[in-house]
Amino acid sequence: MDSDSVFRQRRLQPNMRLRRNSTEGPDAGQLFEDTSGLRPGSQTGHRKQQTGPHTGGCPGPSILSEPMSNLAIAYGSSLATQGREMMDKNLDRFIPISKLKYYFAVDTLYVGKKLGLLVFPYMHKNWEVSYQQDCPVAPCLDVNAPDLYIPAMGFITYVLVAGLAMGTQNRFSLELLGVQASSALVWLIMEVLVVLLSLYLVTVNTDLTTIDLLAFSGYKYVGMIVGVVAGLMFGRPAYYLCLLWCCAAIFVFMIRSLRLKLLSEAAAEGRLVRGTKNQLRMYITMTIAAAQPVFMYWLTSHLIR
Repeated sequence: MDSDSVFRQRRLQPNMRLRRNSTEGPDAGQLFEDTSGLRPGSQTGHRKQQTGPHTGGCPGPSILSEPMSNLAIAYGSSLATQGREMMDKNLDRFIPISKLKYYFAVDTLYVGKKLGLLVFPYMHKNWEVSYQQDCPVAPCLDVNAPDLYIPAMGFITYVLVAGLAMGTQNRFSLELLGVQASSALVWLIMEVLVVLLSLYLVTVNTDLTTIDLLAFSGYKYVGMIVGVVAGLMFGRPAYYLCLLWCCAAIFVFMIRSLRLKLLSEAAAEGRLVRGTKNQLRMYITMTIAAAQPVFMYWLTSHLIR
């Protein structure tokens, strides 16, 4: 009996040891997890697995950000619209942009006819500006309507031709070119201001606006360009000859264009002018027309040597 019990005890001891090893495991005696052997990639992967369900299950920030962004966009667009309306209103108070669009409503046919009229105005019969519903038609529809396209392009071309003339004489510099451009612009502004002051003192009731005066005063740049280019190509005699022709043409053009706006109906039709006020209007018209050749010679004579 003793041998049998000893044999059973010896047979059960290995089975109990195997059960203990399987239940406890290799790390059963460790109180903390050993993470020294783990790679950084495995840790980040473990963290991503932990944080993944939380971000997918809590879409709160994305839901809140969409209405806030739409509200910010709507508020910004409303501010931009209000700022644009305010700027247009204040800018139109000082610079009538809507009126300026009328003076630049030109086409190629109008520019060609207008340049021919400025150089040779003697054969033109009708000088009245056409109206449609108490408003003058666009310059592209009437060659007698004043525009700002030809004066603006004429001023720029005059400055470029002046720079070319100074370059051929080996005295070109940006300072001299700036003085030339600024002096021409100052003389133009002074001319318009003097005409406005004269009309105010004489109390002339006319539909001639400040922009109309600026346009008529700027037409002289066409003759100035013709004279300077002729002088550069063919010498000083050609300059005097072309400038004389252009001065006579601009004088006739100004007389026939302004008499319908400044003089009375009787004076515009060529009948006898009576009354002191009508005589003053005639003198102003003649003075404006006679001042154009003076400015043309003053601003171009030093460019030809």
